Amino acid sequence: MKIAVIGTGYVGLVTGTCLAETGNDVVCVDIDADKVRKMKNGIVPIYEPHLDVLFERNIKQNRLSFTTNMEEAVKDALIIFLALPTPPDEDGSADLSYVLGVAEQLGKIIEDYKIIIDKSTVPVGTAEKVHEAVAKNAKVDFDIVSNPEFLREGFAVDDFLKPDRVVIGTSSDKARDILEELYKPYVRQGNPIIFMDEKSAELTKYAANAFLATKITFMNEIANFCEKVGADVDKVRAGIGSDTRIGKRFLFPGLGYGGSCFPKDVQALAKSGKEEGYDFKILRSVMDVNQVQKTILLPKIMEYFGGDIKGKKVALWGLAFKPDTDDIREAPALYVIEELLNAGAQITAYDPEAMSNVQEKIGDKIRFAMNAYDACKGADMLVIATEWSVFRHPDFKKVGAELKNKVIFDGRNLYDLAFMEKEGFDYISIGRQKISAKK
Repeated sequence: MKIAVIGTGYVGLVTGTCLAETGNDVVCVDIDADKVRKMKNGIVPIYEPHLDVLFERNIKQNRLSFTTNMEEAVKDALIIFLALPTPPDEDGSADLSYVLGVAEQLGKIIEDYKIIIDKSTVPVGTAEKVHEAVAKNAKVDFDIVSNPEFLREGFAVDDFLKPDRVVIGTSSDKARDILEELYKPYVRQGNPIIFMDEKSAELTKYAANAFLATKITFMNEIANFCEKVGADVDKVRAGIGSDTRIGKRFLFPGLGYGGSCFPKDVQALAKSGKEEGYDFKILRSVMDVNQVQKTILLPKIMEYFGGDIKGKKVALWGLAFKPDTDDIREAPALYVIEELLNAGAQITAYDPEAMSNVQEKIGDKIRFAMNAYDACKGADMLVIATEWSVFRHPDFKKVGAELKNKVIFDGRNLYDLAFMEKEGFDYISIGRQKISAKK
């Protein structure tokens, strides 16, 4: 099929590349001419495991191309994906200006039947608004479909090529038949294509992310309570995760959730509820708890150093909001950095992929190291904010030799308590007992 993808952010680029991988002809559109030029030259603008291989292969085989000209891209396309940003407004609602602006332009340029798909995460009722925006100028038939993405950063290629489910919201039999054919190659193992109305599809995405954010937040509250009563959150997690009604995933405590989806979507769903006269009490609590959780290590650090860390040097491992991505949107590490700097500390950070993004955001407020061990040189402490695999089995003798004080504040519970005690570290994590080498 001939497909246009408007927007080459995280969702758009993964969507376009993976659709090309199954033989479709895909044209991706972006208004950033420099970005388009780089993609034409084979440069992937985001870090996502395995995306570069598919990207290069489909460009070489002329199934994937890029342009700044939307009219050129949609002329021969049967299906048009809208993968545009929906950033939060100041009141928490989703900003639909990019989506609706493009929809109006499409109405002016489409010359035959098109299926226009909302791939962006959008509030309930957006399909109707997009339909109205296109219809203002359109002189041909078209269908508007809600087809939310469920891509996990770090696993996005696998999630697209082998989805748990594909959700399609449409009231058009014609669009349904075409999209069922489009997605058949991705569900050959029997995972479902779930058809529903547009509003239900829009809400499905928000509900899924809000539920997962709630699950993470609940486990963080349990972890915090474990510290009060002397329980071990790892044991509690294993005990409840073995219950099939609960499941093992999203039960790892830490510094709260971040990224481009959970914070924005929880906030937007709560705002949508308010607009309809419904108060999502549980979502308000989730947001409040998560905000505090991002800096839960700071009181532990202050306590350890007697309430004063002015002039202390901090080695910080991890900047991305999760491993296997360079995405720093709402990353807990940024909140940790802000609090440490406000307390007068000096920071040297290392992250395998996200350092350039942080440097672009905060400039020279902190230093960046070439590797994890260099970050520790002369530092008074090590703070871990992201659970990259490379941090899971470091040379602890080398870490201890580089640090002034053998103390680790672990926001991701990477290490075994007994092992850290044996290695002679003071080790403070989340929801578990403190390990002190001074005993």
